[in-house]
Amino acid sequence: MAIWKIAGSTVALLALVAGPAAADELVFTIKNSTSSVVNAFYTSPVGEESWEEDVFGDQVLAPGETITITINDGRRACKYDMRFEFQGNRLEDMEDTQDLCEVDEYEITE
Repeated sequence: MAIWKIAGSTVALLALVAGPAAADELVFTIKNSTSSVVNAFYTSPVGEESWEEDVFGDQVLAPGETITITINDGRRACKYDMRFEFQGNRLEDMEDTQDLCEVDEYEITE
């Protein structure tokens, strides 16, 4: 019986160690399923007062395209606010909040 308690404690300890470490680098894809170009993508951990720099930099995300994003900001946060800015006036800019530790792909839709 003592073996099971030790094994259970070890599994729990590994889960605690692996959980925060996974948040150090968040990797996910964004798919643009709209008819407009996404000019900019901003993200910040939930609770921050301002947006951080444009993740896309000089890139844009055309309709139908997918891009892989890596957030490696040294934080252990999983929940991020996201802002997508579209080219022209066809679509309004949109904001959303996601747990990026749980997201493999995020699809932007109209």
